[in-house]
Amino acid sequence: MNKDLTSAQKDYATFLPALSGFYATYIGKQRHPDPVKGHYVDPARVPSNFPNGVESLNYLNKQEGMFQYKWTLYSAGHADLDTNKFVPKEDMVRNRDRANTWLLGDSGGFQIGKGVWEGDWKDPNCPKAQKKRDGVLRWMDAYMDYGMILDIPAWVSRSPEGAKATGISTYAEAVAATRINNDYFMKHRTGACKFLNVLQGENHADADDWYNQMKDYCDPNVYPDTHFNGWSMGGQNMCDVHLVLKRLVALRFDGLLETGIHDVMHFLGTSKLEWATLLTDIQRAVRKYHNPNFMVTFDCASPFLATANGQIYCELETQDRSKWVYRMVPSIDDKGLAKDTTPFGNAFVREGKHTSFKDSPVTAELQAKDICIYGPGDLNKIGKVGKTSWDSFSYAIQMGHNVWSHINAVQEANRQYDNGVIPNMLVEERFDRLYFRDVVEAIFSTDNQDEANAVIEEFSKFWMSIPGTRGAIGKKTVNAQTYFNSLFDTDDNVAEEQEEQELNEEKLEVLEDEQLHSEA
Repeated sequence: MNKDLTSAQKDYATFLPALSGFYATYIGKQRHPDPVKGHYVDPARVPSNFPNGVESLNYLNKQEGMFQYKWTLYSAGHADLDTNKFVPKEDMVRNRDRANTWLLGDSGGFQIGKGVWEGDWKDPNCPKAQKKRDGVLRWMDAYMDYGMILDIPAWVSRSPEGAKATGISTYAEAVAATRINNDYFMKHRTGACKFLNVLQGENHADADDWYNQMKDYCDPNVYPDTHFNGWSMGGQNMCDVHLVLKRLVALRFDGLLETGIHDVMHFLGTSKLEWATLLTDIQRAVRKYHNPNFMVTFDCASPFLATANGQIYCELETQDRSKWVYRMVPSIDDKGLAKDTTPFGNAFVREGKHTSFKDSPVTAELQAKDICIYGPGDLNKIGKVGKTSWDSFSYAIQMGHNVWSHINAVQEANRQYDNGVIPNMLVEERFDRLYFRDVVEAIFSTDNQDEANAVIEEFSKFWMSIPGTRGAIGKKTVNAQTYFNSLFDTDDNVAEEQEEQELNEEKLEVLEDEQLHSEA
């Protein structure tokens, strides 16, 4: 198995694990033992196959991690924004090898949309909003290589919690509030962090309007010294191929996709393996015909969410053109295994969880008892007999395995794709066989904007057949109500064509809250 996932990245679009604060806490706090309580994780609890203790789980540590991967995303929504305070739990992020890692900061716009960050974001002088606005900017400048501006998601007006907490009741107000944040970031940035201009909009019309109102922030002719440095695709922009291609053409001919100026484009919350190859096609085409430094990134939190939901990655399936999937199933959780020295993967298969288990560097020499810690009658950390055999570190270990598995899955999907295994959704076969990458090539090979747009429109039915975020397909991708529904579990939630099991984000939040309270 490959331990150096950085070298294996080649010229693929770059997946960014959306690093969980729960996971980062183990690495950070283990580095700084409490003077009274001692080590965050008892060294006797650390599995024997971890050569560098808990630090072995730090994939950003080129020297000591059990595997290495230099790219990740971390959200300001998880962070302590006080840059003057020593925060051990964030040491994995704050105290990293900047020369060998690359971090993208998510601004916390999602927290605004969900109503977690309260304030009148329409008022540039609101004390609550201003404190967060300034805190996010200072935190990004201090610790991130790239960061997203603090956008107000277009769907906030339809979030009951978000609308109440922010006072945002219309799309126009979301745009106006985002402009306030943009202006502040542009005026007060230090230049230490490069910023991505976030594009929102819940349909093509709103997405076009949002772009037209925000594009000047990336224009060096308008803002020679303070312009933003790339793009982040949110809302409809992150799940609709038609809109993605249309926007890229507009950026190119508006002079906003330039080498050394706008080198990064990020796609928020993208987990489908087929999209990993689709985005690689786009990156390669833009590099070939316009900007050789162009880098496409995309993130998801699935490796961490899966563990919080009791699931573990066990298998990768990319050979079948119709279904590309990283298989997640419930992990072993049995108090009868508390003294079982069977290799973890063997125990997993033996217990009937799945027919096979693909090891990672984390699980290669792991034993069943390293995960199933509590036996019958054993008291947990709060002095009670719990239902699970896991302690909190059991979650962290399996998160590490899941991170490696997800990165490897994305890279393997790209390798299979380059070897001629093309997923069905990227092939148009109704008349002559036509590949997505060939159409993208045709779009970017022309120097004529009208020609490029004509090619996009010619294949509009093809774009409608490519499922986007959370399996949305056809007309359901043309309206980002689908994405809103996926966040708030409304009755119209789309499930067809969805290859990844639904993961409950609240369970990770509960896990992180329990961790925080146990430390108090």
